[in-house]
Amino acid sequence: MTRNENNAADETPRQEHPTKVGRVKQLSVKNWFKSGLPWIWMTGAGVSIAVIMTVGLLSLIAVKGLAHFWPANVVVSEYTVPGEAPRMIAGELVESEQVPRARLASAGLPVNVDGGEFMTRELLKIGNREFYPADFSWVVGEWMGEQTLPPELMVMERREWGNFYGYLVDVREGDRVVAQGDQAWPELVERVERVTDLYEELRRLQRVDIGAINYGLEQLRLKTRGLELDNELDAAAQADIEAERAEFNERYKGLEARLGELNQQVNRDYATIRTVDGHEERLQLSHVVRAFRPNAMSVTEKLGHYFEKIGEFVGDEPREANTEGGIFPAIFGTIMMTLIMAVIVTPFGVLAAIYLREYAKQGAMTRIIRIAVNNLAGVPAIVYGVFGLGFFVYVLGGSIDRLFYPEAFPAPTFGTPGLLWASLTLAILAVPVVIVATEEGLARIPRALREGSLALGATKAETLWRVVLPMASPAMMTGLILAVARAAGEVAPLMLVGVVKLAPTLPLNGNYPYLHLDQKIMHLGFHIFDVGFQSPNVEAARPLVYATALLLVLVIALLNLSAVFIRNHLREKYKALDH
Repeated sequence: MTRNENNAADETPRQEHPTKVGRVKQLSVKNWFKSGLPWIWMTGAGVSIAVIMTVGLLSLIAVKGLAHFWPANVVVSEYTVPGEAPRMIAGELVESEQVPRARLASAGLPVNVDGGEFMTRELLKIGNREFYPADFSWVVGEWMGEQTLPPELMVMERREWGNFYGYLVDVREGDRVVAQGDQAWPELVERVERVTDLYEELRRLQRVDIGAINYGLEQLRLKTRGLELDNELDAAAQADIEAERAEFNERYKGLEARLGELNQQVNRDYATIRTVDGHEERLQLSHVVRAFRPNAMSVTEKLGHYFEKIGEFVGDEPREANTEGGIFPAIFGTIMMTLIMAVIVTPFGVLAAIYLREYAKQGAMTRIIRIAVNNLAGVPAIVYGVFGLGFFVYVLGGSIDRLFYPEAFPAPTFGTPGLLWASLTLAILAVPVVIVATEEGLARIPRALREGSLALGATKAETLWRVVLPMASPAMMTGLILAVARAAGEVAPLMLVGVVKLAPTLPLNGNYPYLHLDQKIMHLGFHIFDVGFQSPNVEAARPLVYATALLLVLVIALLNLSAVFIRNHLREKYKALDH
């Protein structure tokens, strides 16, 4: 063999034994698993998937909910069902889908089954309940003629009976025509604004001024009944009560005159509307919330209308069985109940945690109590609702009524579901979370700090108040954040202890004692349930379910962010004590 051949043989790659290569790979995989990298990647993947799903869900809710407030164009078309005379229809296109031809035929429609496999089905919001049985109607797209967007077509959003679509014929004051033709639209817009202002004044007069008088008269009745029960209703007390009642009646007479004047001004204006199929209807403008021509609106005008509708949704009260209007009473009730719950649950949870960690003898009984607290966090929410109804409402509330409100019998005052009992029920539900979080925070405080404080002459109570609790305050806020996050979204227990379908009157008003804890409230979570599953108008309610769900998430996020800000501030404030 020559030198070149030897060099060539040396340069030939050496083949490793297959068993040895496999063993090396197996060892490397084992080392990779032992290093913990797979679990880090799996955890990161899980967190990423959870974030993507959360963002996707919120995006879906936002798109479905916020799109409802955009003023959609109103299409007009000739609709011809085979075997029937053509008719004109007008409405807002809500959705469109492809359905099998056989499915339409099975529903009783005169569909030619020999055609293509699919046909187009479109959902139109047609309104005009005076002439149609429902606000929404499914139509077959192939049976519709050319779709047009007449700029003069008008939408009238009403307080009752939904929208009305048609062409404006004239504007009347009583039976007298004040405008028609080209002058009718600006006159209508001006009168709708005027009637809306008068309607708001009328509602304020009825709810605030006359409501205060009715409240005062009811308090006089209860006062009279209380004096009768105590045998103290003498001639002097009766004279004082009659003098106050006469003052209320005198105030009511003045308001009654203004009320009649406003009613006369509100109910005098009408508009004659002609539908696309030729029917004419005279509508009273006091029933109209707004009138607009979506097909003639520019993008800027539509944006203004869009934000006006969102503002109405956030700041007004519901109407039309909660399928129209706003949800401000539900927002107020949710926030008020959550704040009262936080005020109640924080001291009780913190005191229980302090006792268990700082004062209780650590033994079998303390361990049993901790196990019970942890188990309470897993009890179904409806069980708390039943407990709240039985104990808070019937036992505690009934006892309060017998002791302090006997004059109101047989009508209950606190012996009925209300804001206070709903807040207390949520507090009982959330207190285990606060106890556990506070205990964890107290356990993290170094023992050396306690001993140093005691060595300097401080008592145990002073050490707890000035050293331990300030350093544990971020953990307390963490517990409060978790409690708010859970309690604000609960629905099941609240249906038993104070939340109702409709309560437009807020529990906070100008009548003493200003905050009425015995009053029933609305809640965003229950509003979602009611609109989504109890509404008689499913299609109209569906977008409001998304919008209300988005608003509930935002309210909970706002409450949590406020608590997080306070927690971070406390953490920075007492950071120096950790070192």
